[in-house]
Amino acid sequence: MGAATKEDIKNLLKLRKRIAVVGLSDQPFRTSYMVSEYMQDAGYEIIPVNPNVTEVLGQKAYAKLEDIEGHVDIVNVFRRSEHLPEVARSAANINAGFFWAQLGLYSAEAEEILQSATIPYIMDKCIKVEHAMIR
Repeated sequence: MGAATKEDIKNLLKLRKRIAVVGLSDQPFRTSYMVSEYMQDAGYEIIPVNPNVTEVLGQKAYAKLEDIEGHVDIVNVFRRSEHLPEVARSAANINAGFFWAQLGLYSAEAEEILQSATIPYIMDKCIKVEHAMIR
């Protein structure tokens, strides 16, 4: 699904509400925090994934995706592009429903991993911007 249509994105964001945010910072001035806070305020369950924090936005943080109990609808990534293949492997390990790499992030290797695992994905788009456009 690399080139998702507006309709694909609309359906995704209407149906999938449990988002694991890889690289979510506990610093309110960071983009990951602002985007996740917006999504949380819009009714999404935010699961912080960052080994350097214990809690963000009132939610327990996990060191890695594999530590999360239950199904993850969307893996939203705020890590540099060179880390995307590793995160894509973890998303495949947990059979995540969708992989979303934030604006400015892309990896051909991660794309191959996700395609092999049949996990739909979007790269280089901001989930907050896309959500605001469908409201």
